[in-house]
Amino acid sequence: MEEYIYPLLNLLNEMSPYLLFGFFIAGVLHEFVPRRIYADKLSGNNFRSVFWATMFGIPLPLCSCGVIPTAASLRREGASKGATVSFLIATPQTGVDSILATASVLGIPFAIMRPLAALVTAVAGGCITNRVNRNDKNQSVVINEEKENKSLLQKCVGTLRYGFIEMLQNIGKWIVLGLVIAAIITIAVPESFFTQFSGYPILSMLIVLALAVPMYLCATGSIPIAAALILKGLSPGAALVLLMAGPATSMAAILVTNKILGRKTLIVYLLTVIAGAMGFGLLIDYALPAEWFTGAIKLHGEGCCHAGEAPWWQTASSIIFIVLLAVAYILKLRRKGECNCSHDDGCSCDKAQSFRIEGMMCNHCRENVEKSLRQLDGVEDVHVDLGKGTAYVKGENIDRDNVIATINSLGYRYIPEERG
Repeated sequence: MEEYIYPLLNLLNEMSPYLLFGFFIAGVLHEFVPRRIYADKLSGNNFRSVFWATMFGIPLPLCSCGVIPTAASLRREGASKGATVSFLIATPQTGVDSILATASVLGIPFAIMRPLAALVTAVAGGCITNRVNRNDKNQSVVINEEKENKSLLQKCVGTLRYGFIEMLQNIGKWIVLGLVIAAIITIAVPESFFTQFSGYPILSMLIVLALAVPMYLCATGSIPIAAALILKGLSPGAALVLLMAGPATSMAAILVTNKILGRKTLIVYLLTVIAGAMGFGLLIDYALPAEWFTGAIKLHGEGCCHAGEAPWWQTASSIIFIVLLAVAYILKLRRKGECNCSHDDGCSCDKAQSFRIEGMMCNHCRENVEKSLRQLDGVEDVHVDLGKGTAYVKGENIDRDNVIATINSLGYRYIPEERG
């Protein structure tokens, strides 16, 4: 058992300081960057909208689950199909947390190549999409202003809550799963498994693509998996394919992209991700020195059996990360089934209309549904119970058809209630 624990602890110590800083930056972006800035820049079938969508998406720490409702919401607010595709490609591949964690585990060259690949691929995908859909008319731009003005103190509290509670609730389990899988790979996969493909990098990439495209892989959680596979003989280029294609695609993303953007755009989206991943993978394997991408990983791997030798600040960061993760999930469990209505005059959910929703996976999903429904005429308050998959909408003269249409337009599915 110890042979699995030591690699796990070593990877956690390497990643935890950067994860904590990345989660903090995520909270700052969420609380201090107005949403209207994104919508203002993303309309129009032109290079400008594609470029801004890519630049907005690269630093945002959204997983491939959270990016789906965000992209659908941007599309509703007037973003072009090209900008939406660029956002879908760039955002889940990177993020401030995953870039920093990539540098800590895989080294600086990987940390540079990863957002560069996301930038080029996202811009190319967006431009091709706009070209393919050049005759489509954009939706009208609707800027959704926040109904409440937060004070600086409220924003600071919101930064900590979003970064260290909601973000951990969203992707914490995927980070842990990635660490566990990496530890298992380190011990269980034979040293010679990937060396048999060392002379066939394209074959290695195709195998990785076949596994990564339909799977759900978190941008940060995929890092230790890639590191473990490289140490087992996988080429750095094939590892980059995993880091790009895994987070950028999943069955959920494929289905929703087809729904909100159409099959033609879906094909462009998938082909761009695959071509970009393999193109940059081949660049690494054939044009750049291999030691740039393997030297740092070997240094990290050497200490995998000596977890006690980690610097004190790494150990402290790991302890803080574990405590915050536990607190986040305890709060998540306690909130299941509870009402979080904003009214002071008692619970309002019993006075609200309920809507069953399929497809909500995380707090990003909940937040997008609540914000979108609050913009509708007649809606006074909205509370989404993520555990029950139900939205409670309060207000007079609510148009149920409008609510249902809004839910479906976000990429989710309204489930009609069974009548007894």
